[in-house]
Order: sequence, then structure tokens, then C-alpha cells
Amino acid sequence: MWDWNTAREGLPVVLHGFGITLLATVLGSVVAMVLGLLIAVLRRAPTRWVTVPVRIVVEFVRSTPVMIQLFAVWVLVPGLDPLTIGIAVLGIHYAMYTSEVYRAGIDAVPQGQWEAAVALSLPRGRVWRAVILPQAVRKVVPALGNYVISMFKETPFLSVITVQEMVHEANEFGSVHFAYLEAFTLAAAIFLVASYPTSMLMRRLEKRLAQ
Repeated sequence: MWDWNTAREGLPVVLHGFGITLLATVLGSVVAMVLGLLIAVLRRAPTRWVTVPVRIVVEFVRSTPVMIQLFAVWVLVPGLDPLTIGIAVLGIHYAMYTSEVYRAGIDAVPQGQWEAAVALSLPRGRVWRAVILPQAVRKVVPALGNYVISMFKETPFLSVITVQEMVHEANEFGSVHFAYLEAFTLAAAIFLVASYPTSMLMRRLEKRLAQ
């Protein structure tokens, strides 16, 4: 049976875990966005010595579960802080997906933009910074936002490497007080309250950018 007193007692504990969840999501997203963009650019390199290894790494990471990646790094690098491992693994894992999003945005830039840049004899670095990337990133912002939401909902996997994120804290509280119903309901409610408005914002942003 639901106990409101137990729920009130558990709320601060679950909210503390939410802070760790939010930190992992924000920092992991930064890693994913920056690294994903770098990978997307490298995959357009003129030499196969760059594109082939990058493609192999992308396919390997995308083809293995994030939970296995977390556990493997945790075991192989035992001296590293679990939260740092979690942020790095989530960021790298999602970078492989955001790289595909960036690649689609780059491919969507009209060919005439490339030809105009060549005609003006612009340096390649400036072409990317001033012409291609601003147009490409604008097109893919909503899709990138959706991956941030997905990462947020996958942070409970961090509990397998002892990171005290929200679901981990809810489970600990539930086991101590025999109140799993209250603990996990609070965690689910916080996930919903945090992710649903963000999802709606991404939809509105997608419609606005499509105009």
C-alpha cells in the first residue's frame, strides 16, 4: 500500500540521485555533441586511412550494449571514478549516433554551397566553420535533442558500476525501508516531469526550424 509519509521521506533521497543523473546527462551530452561532430568531419576525410578506422570504431560501439561498455571500462580501469567512467562511456556511445545525425545534416547542405566556396578559394577550414557547419547543425538540432533525452533515460545503467544516480538511490531507499513502490514511483515521476517538457520543446523547435 502507498504510504505518503514514506514517500515524503524518500523524496530528498531520490532528488539527490536526480542531481547525479542530471550531471551525467549534461556532461555526457557535451561529450557526445563535440565528439560526434568530430567523427562526422573525419568520416569525410579524403583518405581511407582515416575513414576506415573511424567507421570500424563507430560500428563496433553502436553494435555493443551500453551496459556492457560501462562494465568493461569499469573493470579494465579500476582506479577511475565510476561517475567519470559513466559520463565518458555514455558520451562516446551516443557520439556514434550523433555523428550520423551530423553526417546527414552535412549531406543536406546544397552542393552549390560547396561549389561557391571553391569558387571563392576559401580555405577548407573556413569553409567548414563559416559555411557548412552552421547550416548543417541548424538542421539537426531537434534530432540531437532527442538523443539527449534518450541518454537521460539510460542513466539508470550507471548503477551497474555503482554510480549513485536516481534509480540506484531509489532502489537503496526501497531496500532499507521496504518501500519499493514509493521509491520507484517517485523516480518514474521525476523522469516524466523532466523528460516530457523537453520532448515537447524539441517538437516545437523542429517545427520552427522547418519553416
